Amino acid sequence: MMTKNAWLSQAQRKVLEQAYDQLEDTRPEGGAAYFGKVRDIIDEGDTLLLHASDRISAFDRHLGLIPYKGVLLTQLSAWWFKELAHICPHHMLGLEGSRRMRVKKCRVLPIEVIVRGFVTGSTATSIWTLYQQGQREFFGTVLPDGLEKGAPLPEPILTPTTKDKDHDQPIEKEDLEAYLGDDFKYFSQVEDKAKALFVYGQKKAQQAGFTLMDTKYEFGIDADGHLCLIDEVHTPDSSRFVFNQAQSDALGLSDQARHFDKEYIRLWYKERCNPYHDQTLPVISRQLALEIASRYGYLYQQLTGDNPFVDL
Repeated sequence: MMTKNAWLSQAQRKVLEQAYDQLEDTRPEGGAAYFGKVRDIIDEGDTLLLHASDRISAFDRHLGLIPYKGVLLTQLSAWWFKELAHICPHHMLGLEGSRRMRVKKCRVLPIEVIVRGFVTGSTATSIWTLYQQGQREFFGTVLPDGLEKGAPLPEPILTPTTKDKDHDQPIEKEDLEAYLGDDFKYFSQVEDKAKALFVYGQKKAQQAGFTLMDTKYEFGIDADGHLCLIDEVHTPDSSRFVFNQAQSDALGLSDQARHFDKEYIRLWYKERCNPYHDQTLPVISRQLALEIASRYGYLYQQLTGDNPFVDL
């Protein structure tokens, strides 16, 4: 289902269309210490500058460019860091322009902390994919047989993964201490903070008309030995946000069309190819790129109350 950017005003759609015509995958001037799938990191000595591009990736592959994506991720993360500071300290020091965030240096914990509130997902490591394959235990939580996609979990569960360059892998509970080494002493804090962040995120999403189904958190240790929330937080790249069920039913939205996150494009690809194995993937069309951007922008607008498509 394509809605032709109906989530935005005519003026906002025009801004997006103009941005699409000028799309270019640029790298930071002067180079960077690290070039990532979406973010490039500039080392400033005592601090880092995170430069968010308009690249979109999924299935461990680069898929294309989405207008305004880097701006939306940066601005939404900044908003969430402030909203969540009462739960967990963060690494953000401030913004430089619309798509760059200056952060303090932290020693990054080598895990991605996935918190899940529903049985869902389409990637190889998602809980729904693994559940369909017969797995019932997820990081110490045993799920019953007979669950359907989208079923709510009794309470949020953690399913940490590695931070491999090519493909993240789930970590079993009994292997976590050996994997983290000395940093294992922080994991009880990580677990408590992650669940609290997720519950608060669900509350804010609900107020905006969405359900936060799951999310990814990353943590680091600052120079004073304090646990910090790092990277990005509660963005449509790192989280699954869907319209609340009542709104979805009223609009007659399909499973794909409920998503205001990267799952929208994942499902689009999975309907058309095997994105993990096919050598050549379908190209993201102008219409699809603008639809993704409009959904990211609409989510931002509903959560924050601000227009995302203005000069920042």
